[in-house]
Amino acid sequence: MADKNIDYTLYLITNRYDYSDEQFLNIVFEACDSGVTLVQLREKDVTTKRYFDLAVAVKKITDKFKVPLIIDDRVDICLAVNAAGVHIGDNELPVKRVRQLIGKDKILGVSVKDVQRAKEAEAQGADYFGVGAIYPTKTKVITKHTTIETLKDIVSCVDIPVNAIGGIKENNILSLKNTGISGVCMVSEIMQAEDVRTKVTNCLKNVEQLM
Repeated sequence: MADKNIDYTLYLITNRYDYSDEQFLNIVFEACDSGVTLVQLREKDVTTKRYFDLAVAVKKITDKFKVPLIIDDRVDICLAVNAAGVHIGDNELPVKRVRQLIGKDKILGVSVKDVQRAKEAEAQGADYFGVGAIYPTKTKVITKHTTIETLKDIVSCVDIPVNAIGGIKENNILSLKNTGISGVCMVSEIMQAEDVRTKVTNCLKNVEQLM
């Protein structure tokens, strides 16, 4: 049976931007080597074969550092590479159906923006939530603002870990103090950092002050 005692402290969500595969994988390597606790491979506009190949390459890195790999949206890719789990948004398969497909041992993350959705998703088998966007974000994923008050409300009404997502930076992490979150999700702050190792180290120090 899979170990679901997952550390959500610093959750890296990938974006390849204009990097070569070598550059992209090197960033993931440095991030894992520096202490990110979870990695989500997010690809929105690639073929299934391309997504699979990237997932295989990323999983070699995450396995080396014993960091769980989560696949964004694609249950088939998650199962094909035997990733630790999958993360789904509002426009994917129903939470209950995804749980049936991946089984009880894999991690199931769900994006939520309100208390009602959170309660429903928890009841249907979600293991953790990503809540946001807390701050404005420039990633290609279209999202709307979620207040810190809503974030607190969601944390208080569920019994599973909640991570803040959306525009989270090294210099605004501490604004999430006293929200009860289990960690933060970061994309550009790490993926576009001039010094990935230093960025991860500094962000970890700040997130740990929230706990």
